[in-house]
Amino acid sequence: MPSSSDLAQPLGRARMLFAMLSAPALREGVARMLLGEGAPAEPSVRGPLSQLDWLQDNGEVQLESLRETTAALSLMRSDQAILEVGRLDGMPVKTEESREVSARIARIVFERLGEDRALTESELNAAIAMFAADVALVRRDAVDAGVLTRSADGAVYRLARPA
Repeated sequence: MPSSSDLAQPLGRARMLFAMLSAPALREGVARMLLGEGAPAEPSVRGPLSQLDWLQDNGEVQLESLRETTAALSLMRSDQAILEVGRLDGMPVKTEESREVSARIARIVFERLGEDRALTESELNAAIAMFAADVALVRRDAVDAGVLTRSADGAVYRLARPA
């Protein structure tokens, strides 16, 4: 399995390939290259395809790069992924996006600690700190989004039950 410092390139490789496969001209270009027909001459297709570091114009594939990408994707789909990525140093500027990220963090915290559990503010803060630098923002956003409930005195938090 790759370490967290080794994830950026293979995950970028996978993201790039999926983006290319969503565009018909690029999808066709990838197919032609894989068949060994060479890269298309059209600059708007050839340029992006030249960024595929694992695929040569003649269709030759660098298997080690694909293995590395497969391992990174497998890791990111496993329960070990949370141990491999750093915490968020910044949150989205738009309120709805910030609340969405905060809500996801809160749900993950309670999935890991127990959905029926009540957490003190300090316990919740410590758990959120593993995911995001701005603990107070995440906590407030999750309450405002209705994902967390807070006791009247603000000392205890719970995961809100779906209506």
